[in-house]
Amino acid sequence: QVQLVESGGGLVQAGGSLRLSCAASGRTFRGYTMGWFRQAPGKEREFVAAINWRGRDTYSADSVKGRFTISRDNAKNTVYLQMNNLKPEDTAVYYCAVHLGDMAPREIYEYSYWGQGTQVTVSS
Repeated sequence: QVQLVESGGGLVQAGGSLRLSCAASGRTFRGYTMGWFRQAPGKEREFVAAINWRGRDTYSADSVKGRFTISRDNAKNTVYLQMNNLKPEDTAVYYCAVHLGDMAPREIYEYSYWGQGTQVTVSS
């Protein structure tokens, strides 16, 4: 049974920071890309960031570049999303996901496993 468990969400004021974590278990994810997506109320789920297995290549949506940083600790099977200078428009449920390859796609259908999500709320 594959499990992805996100944590670290919460309520923060605009300009603040949060660090999301996603712990993977149930199988090895060696060689696979991990990504973060988010879904705001009434909107479609969208790509936020992705990181390949060795962590050498990272990709971010334009809306979060310079503010969000994705990283991973393969020894812990965990991926992180450091979010700085948060804005009210970053309010959403954040999901981590696994792509069974070493590319870093932005499309939802390219990801095979998903977590249950963690709520991030940014107040103005």
